[in-house]
Amino acid sequence: MGTLANHPAALPLSQAARPILAADVGGTHARVALVAQGVDARAPVQVLCHHRYVGAEWPSLAAILHDFLGKHAASAPQGVERCAIAIAGFVLGDSVANSNLPWRVSLSEIRSTLGTDTLEVVNDFEAVAYASQFVDRTEATTILPGQPADPRSPVIVMGPGTGLGSAVLLPGAPHAQVLSTEAGQIALAPGDEVETGIWRILARSRPYVSYEAIISGPGLLNTYRAVCELRGGEPSLTTPDAVSAAGIAGSDDAARTALDVFCAVLGGFVGDLAMLYGARGGIFLAGGILPQMREFLLASRFGERFFNKGVMRPFLEQVPVWLVDHGHLGVVGAATLHPGARVGASH
Repeated sequence: MGTLANHPAALPLSQAARPILAADVGGTHARVALVAQGVDARAPVQVLCHHRYVGAEWPSLAAILHDFLGKHAASAPQGVERCAIAIAGFVLGDSVANSNLPWRVSLSEIRSTLGTDTLEVVNDFEAVAYASQFVDRTEATTILPGQPADPRSPVIVMGPGTGLGSAVLLPGAPHAQVLSTEAGQIALAPGDEVETGIWRILARSRPYVSYEAIISGPGLLNTYRAVCELRGGEPSLTTPDAVSAAGIAGSDDAARTALDVFCAVLGGFVGDLAMLYGARGGIFLAGGILPQMREFLLASRFGERFFNKGVMRPFLEQVPVWLVDHGHLGVVGAATLHPGARVGASH
């Protein structure tokens, strides 16, 4: 569903023998890896070992990193050169601002636990967007074929998980740049009467309804509960995974409707981003949710709503859309993202 390709344009990692400790931290999972420089320019990065942690099962991110290093000490006998973390949210003083994380992230605690002062923190979708240039597009799942991607044009990487992340890759020399965004917080625009009814229900409990209120794991559960209320029923499913599974299986009609709305709203939102950034380079759908619903997404109203942009349809018909498994993208992006490649981000 999309793998890292050998890519000569990657920023070389340090020549030092010590590997880099890299982590990709979301609201649900923390992916941690030891990353070393590849063998040559065609293989610029090498993931030595990796593990995916369930964040809520650990008291802190520092504890996760300490556990990982303890289990993989043989891969870093001289310690690590530095620690690079891609994380949902943004740095605010000593902590990371994000209400979706299961614990407070203390940068000083991580430095103390690891015994290093060299700690780099970037937004998680910044890292994924930077790593997207190393993805073999022929191995990604094509959602909309479009035309051959323009290598000079922006590439969007976005995806729902515990939240809704989005970033833009801007090709260029000597290296690509990444524009970090908070596009998931754009105001939700309902596309039909059902979505308007869902919006009204969501608006009762919050002063502002963003796209993330539907296009995320918690958003899918929000949508399911709203659909049940619109139909005068009681929700029986209590987790996003349960809603997704029941919707795909067709065992719960409200869940199936919620999943249909999720995919339709996603299509409209992605189409808006494609127009906003002129993304002829293509769009990667990532995140932790979409790979689980690949077949449903392919058969959904995603494409219908993506193209439903009036006079802009001919432009959107040129834009390819791929689904890629998040996999190692975040840790590779964190390890290779050059500070000069970051545009408009908070660190």
